[in-house]
Amino acid sequence: MNYREAIKYILSFTDYEKLPASSYSAANFDLRRVEDLLHRLNDPHLGPRTAHIAGTKGKGSTAAMMASSLTAAGHRTGLYTSPHLHTFRERIRIDDEIISENDFAAIVEEIKPHAEATNSQATFGKLTAFEVLTVVAFTFFKQRNVDFLVLETGLGGRLDATNVARPEICIITPINLDHTEILGTTIAEIAREKAGIIKPDAIVISALQTPNATAVIKETAARLRNRIINVGSDVTWRILEWNLNGQEFEVTTKSGAHRFGIPLLGQHQVENAAMAVTALEVLGIDYESIFRGLAGVRWPGRLEILQQEPLVLVDGAHNADSARRLREAIKEYIRYDDMILVIGASSDKDIRGMLLELTPLANKIIATKSTHPRALPINTLLNEIEKLERKAAYYSSVSNAVEQALLKAWPHDLICVTGSLFVVAEAIEYIKGVPRDNL
Repeated sequence: MNYREAIKYILSFTDYEKLPASSYSAANFDLRRVEDLLHRLNDPHLGPRTAHIAGTKGKGSTAAMMASSLTAAGHRTGLYTSPHLHTFRERIRIDDEIISENDFAAIVEEIKPHAEATNSQATFGKLTAFEVLTVVAFTFFKQRNVDFLVLETGLGGRLDATNVARPEICIITPINLDHTEILGTTIAEIAREKAGIIKPDAIVISALQTPNATAVIKETAARLRNRIINVGSDVTWRILEWNLNGQEFEVTTKSGAHRFGIPLLGQHQVENAAMAVTALEVLGIDYESIFRGLAGVRWPGRLEILQQEPLVLVDGAHNADSARRLREAIKEYIRYDDMILVIGASSDKDIRGMLLELTPLANKIIATKSTHPRALPINTLLNEIEKLERKAAYYSSVSNAVEQALLKAWPHDLICVTGSLFVVAEAIEYIKGVPRDNL
């Protein structure tokens, strides 16, 4: 089996990442089938010290910061995140090196008969593509004898495939309304799904939450007798200085105030860094390693500057809250003459909420769509833009949209490409020539 065949095999399972959210619900997921497959493989998910991260925003950035710092401290560290920008292999990393095509294919070949055995019984339903991919990650990390695992949930938490892990640190990043068709229509309902990652004896680290989310997290932690550290009250942070290459900030914990830097923009990224610092301190990682890890972290597609003159900024904001954070970051960090907004979205997102946040900044708007199966049709996007009494040009591909934006922009203008990570990925591929999986 080669890499292409391995990916084709994984995608032969139901891939909910490509289906509209309305086509599935929590009833489609059962962790017992994942546990069955893992048990057939001698439970590769057990053993390493593990941090598990759930939330609506910032969980991937927090995970990347933690993993970078653990590696800087000399620990072999496995990082599992989703989705990917250009290749499935980005989701599975050890010490910031993505899994090779050969290793990926070999593990899928090893797993295949066991996955088919689990599915032939189907006692708890059929495996999904994400569940099989998660097992690939656990198997790879076990084979490479990692010391630490840093796991980002894919969707929700309680029924996410990563929730078979037994973490000593459970991190809940800010919770907002998203994936409401699956996780619930209120903050409290969504918080119950996110708090589902909390395990007995683990230390819980929570971002500043809404009162309803806070109540759910506190109740869950009290029932399981967990200690909670609240970032925003127990741990505080403040930005010291910044430029377009990153920002310096101070995090104050019980041990005192500590200064760090990250090559990422946005106040929310400093909040994510404070979450990571808190977790790393609990794990006993020294501050010099944390400093080096944060300084060297890479997390593309999130407030990333691709070029200057004109300034091209890409950000995977995909709901109203993340669009608000993007708007705040642009106003605070970026100086420009005019802004061209290049936007495309997924069909199950609050596109009106995103447009309300971002269109007031834009002098020109270009609508587009990614090649992802869940991409919002351009006509639907144009209709939403017109409802706000704005007009937009439109191009059927992200590459054409970006190309036209570059032709329209003056040297001191800003081109902001956003709406989904899928749109951002295609913009990066066009501007930087980054290859994608050729499947």
